[in-house]
Order: sequence, then structure tokens, then C-alpha cells
Amino acid sequence: MKNKTCCFTGYRELSFWDSLILSCKLKKEIKKLVGLGVIYFGNGGARDFDTIAAKAVLKMKKHYPDIHLILVLPCAEHTSNWNSYDKEEFEYVKLHADKVKVLSNHYYSGCMHTRNRHLVDNSSYCICYKRKDFGDTAYTVNYAIKRILRIIEL
Repeated sequence: MKNKTCCFTGYRELSFWDSLILSCKLKKEIKKLVGLGVIYFGNGGARDFDTIAAKAVLKMKKHYPDIHLILVLPCAEHTSNWNSYDKEEFEYVKLHADKVKVLSNHYYSGCMHTRNRHLVDNSSYCICYKRKDFGDTAYTVNYAIKRILRIIEL
């Protein structure tokens, strides 16, 4: 299964224009990966990039019904501090995901890193949107490089 799996990582603060451009790029990369036999797409359920990536997978399911969106959530209450719009977007994605895996019942320091490592450890590909060389996204990409994943930078 790992060789048929791709994970996503990217930033949570995106402009409207970034979101539109990334959506198009994501669909193109998902199509390429499906052509390589990838059918599982692991997503961390975060705001902005993860949501855009999850919705791109859901749109591509119309053309490739055998692909699967797997949400890997750091903790059960990870959306508790989100605004109502982001919560609605998340609930839509969660409702349409093929599988939802919650790694912890409660938030704890480091649960986001645990989620990110889980996504990488169970993937062979990583699609990322990295704008700087520090922070959670950079950490996850560097971890994916160490784990010898094929990195696809948008």
C-alpha cells in the first residue's frame, strides 16, 4: 500500500489566488500519480493547503473512482479553535473522505508532528507547497527526504 500512497504538506496561510493556482497544480499532479499507480492520498486535515489538496482529490475521484482520500487527524478536537468557515470546509472533506484515522483523543504537544510523520511513514510520494526552510512544512519535507520519498514541490 505504501508504494501506492501520496501524502500532502503545505502552509495554512494562503491567499485566494494561491488557492486557485494550487488547486489546478494539485489536480495535474494527482493525475500524474494516478498514472503511476498511486491510489491512496493521505491528508492531515489542516486548514488551507490540506483542505485544497483534499478537495482536489475529491474532484479527481469523479474521473478516477478508484482513488481514496484518507484523512489522518492529529487529535479528535483539532478544529476546536477554527473559524466557522474553516470548520465547514473540514466537515465537507471529512464527510467525503474514504477513511478517517484519528491518532489521539486529545491534543498534546507534538501531536501535529506525530501526524506528519505518520503520513510520511506510510507514503512513497509527498506533494508539498513549501515557501520557507523552517516551520512545520519544512520539517515534514525534510523528514520525507530522509525517508526517501519522491518529493513533488508546487
